[in-house]
Amino acid sequence: QVQLVESGGGLVQPGGSLRLSCAGSGSIFSFASLGWYRQAPGKQRELVATTTAVIGGGRTNYADSVKGRFTITRDNAKRTVYLQMDSLRPEDTAVYYCNVKLGPAEYWGQGTQVTVSS
Repeated sequence: QVQLVESGGGLVQPGGSLRLSCAGSGSIFSFASLGWYRQAPGKQRELVATTTAVIGGGRTNYADSVKGRFTITRDNAKRTVYLQMDSLRPEDTAVYYCNVKLGPAEYWGQGTQVTVSS
């Protein structure tokens, strides 16, 4: 079983930055693919960024809408995945969820609200 606790959300002005963190428990963390997804009001949950485990090549993947602005990183020793968000826009407003996948197992965090508004 993996438990995920997100933090770092909040209110920020357009053009600002936030860093989200997701701390996990469980021995699979280091071997799993980690990701961030978001869901805006009235919209479906969408992928923001993912990073595979080192054994899987350590590749990262980003939604086109966040490329060049967001960066996903992981610290396996701390069982934590981060999402650095720069140049934030009002359309980035959503609840952000972290995700852990390993084979058929998949886990979600509780979500953290990010609001970009002046």
